[in-house]
Order: sequence, then structure tokens, then C-alpha cells
Amino acid sequence: MFGWALTFLIVALIAAILGFGGIAGVAVEAAKIVFFVAVVLFAISAVVHLVRGRSPTVP
Repeated sequence: MFGWALTFLIVALIAAILGFGGIAGVAVEAAKIVFFVAVVLFAISAVVHLVRGRSPTVP
């Protein structure tokens, strides 16, 4: 997911350099949304991992 956020950020930078302000703004907003969704999913995953703990190993 961080790859998608980075992709949108690069698209926004290229669009801004070429003068496409509207496209750059949309790409920046998409990058922000994807980044924060990835951070939230990471946090949820970390909490679930801490709650579940390690599973016992079977000999």
C-alpha cells in the first residue's frame, strides 16, 4: 500500500511540474488517503498481533 501512495505522490509531482494543477491536487489527495489507510491497517495488524501473542509450538 505504501507503494501505491508513493506512486500517487510521484504522479502528483510530475503533474505539478507539467502545470496540471487539478490532476496534481487529486493525486496528492489520493496519496494522502492511501497512506493513512495503510498506517491504520498497520496499527490494527500490530494490535491484533500483540493481543493474540505467540501460539504454542507443538512438539
